[in-house]
Amino acid sequence: MNAPFSYASPTLSIEALKHSIAYKLMFTVGKDPAIANKHEWLNATLFAVRDRLVERWLRSNRAQLSQEVRQVYYLSMEFLIGRTLSNALLSLGIYEDVKNALEEMGLDLEELIDEENDPGLGNGGLGRLAACFLDSMATLGLPGRGYGIRYDYGMFKQNIVDGRQKESPDYWLEYGNPWEFKRHNTRYTVRFGGRVQLEGKKFRWLETEEILAVAYDQIIPGYDTDATNTLRLWNAQASSEINLGKFNQGDYFAAVEDKNHSENVSRVLYPDDSTYSGRELRLRQEYFLVSSTVQDILSRHYQLHKTYANLADKIAIHLNDTHPVLAIPELMRLLIDEHKFSWEEAFEVTCQVFSYTNHTLMSEALETWPVDMLGKILPRHLQIIFEINDYFLKTLQEQHPNDTALLGRTSIIDESNGRKVRMAWLAVVVSHKVNGVSELHSNLMVQSLFADFAAIFPMRFCNKTNGVTPRRWLALANPPLSEVLDENIGRTWRTDLSQLNDLKQHIDYPTVHQDVRKAKLANKKRLAGYIGQQLNVVVNPNALFDVQIKRIHEYKRQLMNVLHVITRYNRIKADPTADWVPRVNIFAGKAASAYYMAKHIIHLINDVAQVINNDPLVKDRLKVVFIPNYSVSLAQIIIPAADLSEQISLAGTEASGTSNMKFGLNGALTIGTLDGANVEMLEHVGADNIFIFGNTAQEVETLRRNGYQPREYYEQDEELHQVLTQIGAGMFSPGEPTRYRDLLDSLINFGDHYQVLADYRSYVDCQDRVDELYRQPEEWTIRTMHNIANMGYFSSDRTIQEYADEIWHIKPVRL
Repeated sequence: MNAPFSYASPTLSIEALKHSIAYKLMFTVGKDPAIANKHEWLNATLFAVRDRLVERWLRSNRAQLSQEVRQVYYLSMEFLIGRTLSNALLSLGIYEDVKNALEEMGLDLEELIDEENDPGLGNGGLGRLAACFLDSMATLGLPGRGYGIRYDYGMFKQNIVDGRQKESPDYWLEYGNPWEFKRHNTRYTVRFGGRVQLEGKKFRWLETEEILAVAYDQIIPGYDTDATNTLRLWNAQASSEINLGKFNQGDYFAAVEDKNHSENVSRVLYPDDSTYSGRELRLRQEYFLVSSTVQDILSRHYQLHKTYANLADKIAIHLNDTHPVLAIPELMRLLIDEHKFSWEEAFEVTCQVFSYTNHTLMSEALETWPVDMLGKILPRHLQIIFEINDYFLKTLQEQHPNDTALLGRTSIIDESNGRKVRMAWLAVVVSHKVNGVSELHSNLMVQSLFADFAAIFPMRFCNKTNGVTPRRWLALANPPLSEVLDENIGRTWRTDLSQLNDLKQHIDYPTVHQDVRKAKLANKKRLAGYIGQQLNVVVNPNALFDVQIKRIHEYKRQLMNVLHVITRYNRIKADPTADWVPRVNIFAGKAASAYYMAKHIIHLINDVAQVINNDPLVKDRLKVVFIPNYSVSLAQIIIPAADLSEQISLAGTEASGTSNMKFGLNGALTIGTLDGANVEMLEHVGADNIFIFGNTAQEVETLRRNGYQPREYYEQDEELHQVLTQIGAGMFSPGEPTRYRDLLDSLINFGDHYQVLADYRSYVDCQDRVDELYRQPEEWTIRTMHNIANMGYFSSDRTIQEYADEIWHIKPVRL
């Protein structure tokens, strides 16, 4: 693999680097070079590179403090940052230097990069978006930091055993994390439970259970700049280590029981919340994040300004989805109970400080907490939430005295469904700005989910279409294509992605076509090598690589993709001598451990793969591959190799998507519905350069309102009838013929909630158009180049600049 281009690197002698790496191996890792293994060499290299980042970091922090700038604090339960070494080398401009230094020491940089564990700090698009945003903030020199949880274990490691998903612990910290700095002295007490007592006019929160939050800092480097930012992660620590009395009595388990209970809070990303105790742990996690973070923000602010009077002028706190919304009552509590603000003053400051991004319109995905559970775990916060709600409803009632239905719909407390606190409602009522993440999503947000609030607060809602960082998702992930771009449009597209538009001048050049195709083939060969080595499946790099990689969820409709795969299989079987366009259908993604149907779909994909891949009649015409344990580093191999990007969610369900942008940037054509950011991609790349099918969001709603009858589609479409009958009869599960009967029932008899059958024919016909185009390599390449050239808008640098200007009101730091 070619090294990603590094901007003009500081003159670092290879000898100095070799010395630095060897020194770290001996004196930090504590290992003799003669017997060190790959992982120890990796850590030595990481420490040597980290040293070169620290100086920038300290300088950036000093500049932020000395200029007393307004800062943004980005709160997220996930930061899916991916491997860090290659990104740090790119940012520092020393990729080639380190590669050469290691070569002279008999080591291979690419092999060491593969040794680094993916941090288990996120799961899907939400966490990856947060990571892209931190990268852009640093690259643009904007003053801010991310706050999250330092999970000991990621969500889980996904293994496929007999076609089924099996979960095992993802202990990503197995070899430590050389990038982090533990801040032993930065620790805060986080409290749970207890009771609230009124003393005079002051409320006191008493008899609480306490745990400590300890800070770990990681450097987020900007590209081609001295600017850096910080990701601060919190780790839970027991306030008392062990019960020595019980230990001395020989009751060793009881002695550490409290410690284990306390530290469970930061143990695992997204514990299974299908049980009451799992839900309670999730609530504790969310409060743990926001309490430690808000305490830290206030502490840092006071150290610098010696007053809280200017809080709203100097800080902006952004809530990435509803998980950190408890930060709102927490800030209110601290200002009122600890810092002597009146309720009205605290509320006014809180409204000016917070902004919120909504990531879903689906009611089942909108976070709510039972009043009883909140009252038990956070009694003071529940009290503040009720006060906010009363204040809001009283104001609303004065404006709409006779509209009791409006009061019920907008109340933060949902009385209709077992008394629950609606966290999205709380965020909307208190934040000064609320944004969606694509034009379609933001429009639907104010027309449906928050229609009442949009009428009450018309200036509060806005759109900020997502973006991805071109550094990781093109420069790092795709060196062959990056090289083609460098030769034809120059090298500065990494910090100004709009320059990709210059590629249009080369769209008619056969030599450039050839280079783009060669780059794609190189990436496909790399992925084919990985699939062969890891999964023992041989795929043809010249086949069309059709890729759907994302969390497994019914609304993302991996199931519809499978139905098309079986349709294609049936057609090949019916006419094996026809001139078929060879395809490799690639799936990857995790299903939440308690999500039965999503795990069932994974099982079906693997069962279908088993039959198709072993059918001698089909040979290389069709292969199906499920790549387990999807991660950022796997995405960096898969995305550059894709020819076709599957973005096929039911219109109106996907807020934005960012994989669609990554695929387009890497020269894949999109097949998709008019959902999320696909709508804007269509606008930017043009209707000729994208495959759009299926019902629109409006048509989906009309179909649902008029009484959608999926059985009619099943009975009237021969190919669909055949495919579903085969699945139901056990053709792909001969050992257990009834395995997928419930899945069929959910489609045909129980409403097909995500309208798979309604969009099936449109999807299959659209796939036929994909085949037609793939038969014309020149034309396919021209469409590919149009996609790449028109992806400049989808840079996270553009997104973050819009947040900075229109929501956070922050300016770059002068270095």
